[in-house]
Amino acid sequence: MKIFHGTENANILRSTVLTLGVFDGLHLGHQRIMKTVVDRAAAIGAVPTAITFDPHPRSVLYPEKAPPLLQTLDQRLAAFEFLGIKQAIVIRFTKEFAGQEAEDFLRETVSSRLQAKEVYLGKGFEFGKNRGGNIELLKSMGSILGFEAEEVPEVRLRGRRISSSRVRETLKSGRVNLARRMLGRPYGVEGQIEHGSARGHEIGFPTANLKPQNRVLPKLGVYVTSTLINNVWRRSITNIGVRPTFEKDVEPSIETYVFNFEGNLYGDVLRVRFLHRIRDERKFSGIDELKTQIRKDIARAHRYFERSNDCLDIV
Repeated sequence: MKIFHGTENANILRSTVLTLGVFDGLHLGHQRIMKTVVDRAAAIGAVPTAITFDPHPRSVLYPEKAPPLLQTLDQRLAAFEFLGIKQAIVIRFTKEFAGQEAEDFLRETVSSRLQAKEVYLGKGFEFGKNRGGNIELLKSMGSILGFEAEEVPEVRLRGRRISSSRVRETLKSGRVNLARRMLGRPYGVEGQIEHGSARGHEIGFPTANLKPQNRVLPKLGVYVTSTLINNVWRRSITNIGVRPTFEKDVEPSIETYVFNFEGNLYGDVLRVRFLHRIRDERKFSGIDELKTQIRKDIARAHRYFERSNDCLDIV
């Protein structure tokens, strides 16, 4: 996939079918949009293209209301490529850009630079100065500039629209199974492994201490997880919490115990996917009680893997 930061690069591919938006999390609603773009581009011989914005517009215009993002920009771009997008345009969102009239953006970027043949928006998406750009404007401008425009129907689950904010709320409450249904995949975080207190080694359950790049974490507690090591997904359990049995940390830590694994992971970047919530984090009377509970957590995780058909590729 070709990635361009800004729209000025002379190597940008033209004759496109495109969409635009933040697309944080790439949930099933976003995936429907991407599939529409990819399928239509294949049908008319155009380049499937996604325009996205970084940072999140709200973090520039209303920083006090800006949501924590489900994905880093690199994760978002990797997801674009996985979904079949061949060209991604990352536009740096600034107050100056926010002041651009939607009509000018459509003329200069969508029509002139990208030579769009078709444009697809998610339901209700708006852009440009005072949010003046919407599907109605796209359709009217398209008839002048020579492109077609359509709004992609939303995806609903349990009678409610799937959205990035709903995924965040679901993770905050610890419902990783429901988040998985909205995302079409388990929610995951990635980050570098750092040196911790080494207490995991002392009690017989060495953990990898992850410094996450992602800002959204599931609710504090213990989870069945899978961890990517050397391109192999391995069974694991993960605690997100402040370690109240020993000392209460200010910031939550992510500690992952990978089953049947011996090796040094310090400095590596790992990916951890959250499959099922086991329990809340709690304070134990001492190390012996904690070890007993960890053994119970591991046993529950093993039972989960044994009965879950979709975990057959996790060793």
